Amino acid sequence: MSRIGKQEILIPEGVEVKVNGNKVEAKGPKGSLKMKALPEILIEKKDNVINFTPKDSDDLKSKAYWGLTRTLVSNMIEGVSKGFEKKLEINGVGFKVRVEGKKLILDVGFSHSVEIEAPEGIEFTTEKNVITVSGIDKGLVGQVSAQIKRVRPPEPYKGKGIKYVGEVIRRKVGKKSAA
Repeated sequence: MSRIGKQEILIPEGVEVKVNGNKVEAKGPKGSLKMKALPEILIEKKDNVINFTPKDSDDLKSKAYWGLTRTLVSNMIEGVSKGFEKKLEINGVGFKVRVEGKKLILDVGFSHSVEIEAPEGIEFTTEKNVITVSGIDKGLVGQVSAQIKRVRPPEPYKGKGIKYVGEVIRRKVGKKSAA
């Protein structure tokens, strides 16, 4: 049995959730999100509580998607009420970052600047060498953050590149000089 799927979701104040069959829509102060759940999962809303149950408790597919569906709906509710953000850090001599409109412009050691367009619902902010990616969709925030990191991943010798704040880079020892 899914331990996560059994947990019920309490809807916070200021968030409105509509459940219509396997379609879930959440509206809150930050915006609104929609999701279509798999038909193997029953979603029930009573008062300010949402419960999830698999249609067939013996079916492996129903059990597999039970906890996933609950987590996705929980992330939707948290996103429309609080939002999500990821912070990335740029390390390297001469590496710069700036925001122009909805574009993030990275100068990270290439002969050209790399421009990343913010998708709908994503916002970039920068301060010194830290980039903050924020939005209401957790999956999209993570995807855009990974796309930014992929431009110049940190290298193991000096640690130059783009990494998440708090991420530990395993360092390698450089060449030893002959003594």
